[in-house]
Amino acid sequence: MSEKCERCFPKRLAELQFLLTEMLRKDPIGAYIKVSRMIRANTEKAEGQKPVCKKCYDFYIKNALIPIKEELEKTSLIKLVKNKIYGYKLGDRSIYREIFSPLIRPVFMLTRFAPMPPKKGIPLKRYKIGGNIIVEIFDVPEKVRRFYHISPPEFRLSDEKYSIIDTARRYLAEHRPTEAETTQPERAREMLTNMGKELIRRISMDMGLRLTDNEFTEMVDILVRYTAGFGVLEILLADDKIQDIYINSPIGTMPIYVSHDDFEECETNLIPTREDAEGWATRFRLMSGRPLDEANPVLDTELFSPGGRARVCAITRTLSPEGIGYALRRHRERPWTYPLFIDVRFFDPLFAGLMGFFVDGSRSLLFSGGRSSGKTSLLSATLLEIMKRFRIISVEDTLELPLVQLRNMGYNIERLKSRSVITRIEAELPADEALRTALRLGDSCLIVGEVRSTEAKSLYEAMRIGALSNVVAGTIHGGSAYGVFDRVVNDLGVPPTSFKATDIIVICGRMRTADGLHTFRRVLEVTEIRKHWQGDPMEENGFVNLMEYNAKEDMLKPTETLINGESFIVNEIAKRVKEWHGNWDAVWSNIELRGRVKQAMIDYANKLGNKEILEAEWVSASNEMFHVFCDNVKKDVGVLDSKEIFNRWDEWFKKQLKSG
Repeated sequence: MSEKCERCFPKRLAELQFLLTEMLRKDPIGAYIKVSRMIRANTEKAEGQKPVCKKCYDFYIKNALIPIKEELEKTSLIKLVKNKIYGYKLGDRSIYREIFSPLIRPVFMLTRFAPMPPKKGIPLKRYKIGGNIIVEIFDVPEKVRRFYHISPPEFRLSDEKYSIIDTARRYLAEHRPTEAETTQPERAREMLTNMGKELIRRISMDMGLRLTDNEFTEMVDILVRYTAGFGVLEILLADDKIQDIYINSPIGTMPIYVSHDDFEECETNLIPTREDAEGWATRFRLMSGRPLDEANPVLDTELFSPGGRARVCAITRTLSPEGIGYALRRHRERPWTYPLFIDVRFFDPLFAGLMGFFVDGSRSLLFSGGRSSGKTSLLSATLLEIMKRFRIISVEDTLELPLVQLRNMGYNIERLKSRSVITRIEAELPADEALRTALRLGDSCLIVGEVRSTEAKSLYEAMRIGALSNVVAGTIHGGSAYGVFDRVVNDLGVPPTSFKATDIIVICGRMRTADGLHTFRRVLEVTEIRKHWQGDPMEENGFVNLMEYNAKEDMLKPTETLINGESFIVNEIAKRVKEWHGNWDAVWSNIELRGRVKQAMIDYANKLGNKEILEAEWVSASNEMFHVFCDNVKKDVGVLDSKEIFNRWDEWFKKQLKSG
């Protein structure tokens, strides 16, 4: 500006500073449009001005605005868009999408991720999981925690495929499911899958892109995962090696952490955003019908996805001062079985045989241990030992037991869902009332997901009623038989004499190696509760171990009490069976036979390299035929000849292997 326009100088300097320091940095196309409009506007204003002012305008235009415009026109960016900016609105970012593709992909995914493995990371393992998802585990120098690097197919698509999925996603976002459909995730997923197929087929044809059947299916799966599904949560749940998923508050500042079967706690290459967390919270509220807000800062629910099931605990303010956080406990997609547990050394065949004996003997069982000790999984596996001729009623506040899968295998199951002791939703029935209702539903085996609160009294009522007719089983926190007694009697208010309704307590534990870096799960004790004591079972020898874990041998071993036939509960069962009454050898032979069948399945699986035969469908069929052969042999021979029963079972199983 000239010396005589000190009045204009501050205003025009401020305009230029904003243009060059703010607008040019954030929106260079917008800056080019802005300076072009400033030239036109100032040229128009110069007309009719006094000579002195016209000279000032001309100076501003020629020495400031035009040089800036000319420099911008030399850039590749402006050359690309110069013929496309007619009618451009300042702040519109759509034109940038036509020029740039993001380095962090996909564009439709809110979660951030690190595409490269950690620096100096040493690869430990690489494997694939369903849906062409690649997982790599790295050891990072000077860190005790491993790095879990996951790369699903949506991170590796071409630009054309990204564009197709993003276009389809934006269309589906405008046609969201109704609230009723959102509360029925399977229905919403099916609806969006069908819509997604049609959209991807149409968009790819319009773009002239031919997709193979595999490419088409993969793109539909990705689209559904980020519309009807839970995005990266589904990716992680697809890995059956993952046990827990931790998403800590404040969201967006830390990566997701996972607990891995082989490598324990790992840091991942995924960082969720607040939009992720809030979107998940909304979905969980709708699906569960339970609130999550400052008045109700905890939400317990379950998540079902094509890759796996999980129990979800969400927290928010006021409990969590830094906002939403999540912990997901992944459940195996298919139920655990006794042969699978034996194969991973959780317990041995004798334990499996003994537990099968107790189940058939209609005993009351409690599976106890600390968090993540395996007690719920062990209860799930024990359900497969119940004969299909019996009805099963379950009571859970969060649906963790694999009862849908068991129902699909032909088990007769009625499932009840009770109020969570944490969330206390008034619309849901309290656990003690749900248990009393279960007793009115007819003759059934009773399964309680976890004993947490006042329902303990109702459970022991059920045990006292059902101990001699059907099996009653549940889980509870406790590190020893006396720890369970202390919790049930002193914390939950069950009278000591009522505790006698418990027959067997199984203690599960998570063991650590000497260096503290590794853990593994084992069954530690099998304890029977005798009935002679009056006040304190510990002081009056009411707890008697039948099996104990030997750390030196890393093995669960029978005690002398069990070996010598001095178990009160085993003998109580034997008294009610003609062939076993007073015949300990026959009883022991039957217990060993049951374990021998389970071990034989493992031997065949290892020999054939086929772990599928250890899964629930095979184990359920095996258990059913075991009882059929017991009945047939008794009719043919007159006694339960263990050798003959095993031979018939073995012959049948070999035929199944050939036909399967």
